[in-house]
Amino acid sequence: MYEFGKFRFDPANHRLLSGDAPVALTPKVFELLLVLVQNGSRLTTKEELIRRVWPNSVVEEANLTVNISALRKLLGETADGRPYIETVPKKGYRFVAPVTEVREAAADTLNAVSDPVAGPPPPTDNHERSANSAAIVQSWRPKKAWRRFRMVPSLAFLLALVVAGSLLLYHSPSLRKAMSGEPRSLAVLPFQNLRANAENEFLGFSLADAVITKLGYVSELSVRPSYAVQRYKGQALDLRRVASDLNVDTLLTGTILREGDDLRITCQLIDVRTDSILWKGGFDLKYEKLLTVQDSVADQIIKGLALTLSPSEAAHLKRGETISPLAYEYYLRGVDLYSTSDFPVAIKMLEKSTELAPDYALTWANLGKAYTANASFRFGGGEQYQKAQNAFERALALQPDQIDARIYMANMFTDTGRVEKAVPLLRQAVETNPNHAEIHWELGYAYRFAGMLRESVSESEHARRLDPAVKLNSSTPNGYLYLGQYDAFLASLPRTDDLALIAFYRGFGKYYQRDWQEAARQFDHASELDASLFQAQIGKALSLGIRHRPSEGLAILLDVETKINQLGIVDPEATYKIAQANAVLGDKASALRVFKRSIDSGFFPYPYLLTDPLLDNLRHEPEFNHLLNSARQRHQAFVAAFFS
Repeated sequence: MYEFGKFRFDPANHRLLSGDAPVALTPKVFELLLVLVQNGSRLTTKEELIRRVWPNSVVEEANLTVNISALRKLLGETADGRPYIETVPKKGYRFVAPVTEVREAAADTLNAVSDPVAGPPPPTDNHERSANSAAIVQSWRPKKAWRRFRMVPSLAFLLALVVAGSLLLYHSPSLRKAMSGEPRSLAVLPFQNLRANAENEFLGFSLADAVITKLGYVSELSVRPSYAVQRYKGQALDLRRVASDLNVDTLLTGTILREGDDLRITCQLIDVRTDSILWKGGFDLKYEKLLTVQDSVADQIIKGLALTLSPSEAAHLKRGETISPLAYEYYLRGVDLYSTSDFPVAIKMLEKSTELAPDYALTWANLGKAYTANASFRFGGGEQYQKAQNAFERALALQPDQIDARIYMANMFTDTGRVEKAVPLLRQAVETNPNHAEIHWELGYAYRFAGMLRESVSESEHARRLDPAVKLNSSTPNGYLYLGQYDAFLASLPRTDDLALIAFYRGFGKYYQRDWQEAARQFDHASELDASLFQAQIGKALSLGIRHRPSEGLAILLDVETKINQLGIVDPEATYKIAQANAVLGDKASALRVFKRSIDSGFFPYPYLLTDPLLDNLRHEPEFNHLLNSARQRHQAFVAAFFS
């Protein structure tokens, strides 16, 4: 916390107060103020400000001038009538008001992220815990009007028992889980960097990811995946809203402060329902000991939530892994870059980490994931998929029960039409942690490729019960669609209007319902959002068909097919949609050609192919029946292998 003039500045909470009134700051104005306040009366050059506030951008000096002007207007003048920010001609700026650093004794745990080590430590003995329990009971005392009501002793005693039992159930994670059968839900938010230094920004998200990964083996805990929390990087947070958005009852927040080789990490574990801190603590360590943080934080979360571990889970958490500090930094940087979709640079960082520490399984698992994403989203083709498989195999050779490697590898196998290899990996992962939402989602994904449509829907629904946001914006439960449950499919899609993939599938569901006008509108919207997305291009072709311009739509489909062939992209499910579009637009030859490629590449949901109305134009073609028989044989073999 910083005080100057009439202001209190709380960087961790992204909050500036003038007296008791909050002052709204844009992100760049906030960052400018942070740099100037931290530098105090020292001259801050224009170059330093641009480097720290716009670290990865090329900006003109005018941007700096405009934001400095906006900051001056917000601050006004000091008590003696001077501006808070002095211009040093041709050099830069100086913050002229005296700045005092302060530490808050207590913090509002849910209105914003605060310093977890401020205030008293958590209870350490029975006396303190009893005092805390009394405070909780106090909050449940009836209002005065109720206290005036005279109850008979037996009724009063019964009510007391009910209240006490309710409180015990409400505040006991283990008992509540035993009664409800549902695991505790937790989101580990990206740690806040208290120094606006671009060089250390990667630590906030990657350390949260390390804790999330560590907790992935705990079956009493449903932990939100890293991709669900990455949007909160560097953001001022309303924790009640975050908890609601992520549908969790517990949050872990933290801050990072680095000074050279010294690192200060503070955390607090918050029960959102009771507005209480279950644990708070801080770690002072050297940067080279960064690897120990994930173990320490994970251990405190287990204790704070009073979770019961099986022997195998306890063994996973106690497993000590070693990796050189430099190799670990490359690993963390790679994880952070992956979260920004910079897959090529993430790959370089992770490859460098494997060179320095070839026996660290997690690096190989994440390297395989980065190769897969680069092959799929950046059209890296078959070579990248092979590198991904090699990396996953290396990870599992080093650590056979590594959950992340199994999930990522199974996803790659399904994407590339090898579901028979994906399913055993996922079933083994489920045995390790049956409450891991992403495992169930990937099982649902694999099952639908093989035509086990009801099983696919069941797994997808189970995944969404564990985590309502699992793969919400990047994947859809197509099992509903393939079963003809169009209303259920449309209801399962997120209510967002800014994602091309979701807009395409919303249009696709409407197309099946023969709501041509709305289907065309959604297809066109998907194309506007991301015209390079293959699904959006297929949707555009279908939209042109709706508008009685089939030849233009067929030209788009031919271009998409050509790109897939040139780039060596597999994705048999997306390929199948090209066949569907060709069929409804009247090009039977192209439809049969692409349909064959889709089945040969590993998309064989025979029950769906047997009834799909979009293929009706092909059903009298001899070749179609031959292809359908090929899908039936592989589907039956899959059933015999995994559902006998």
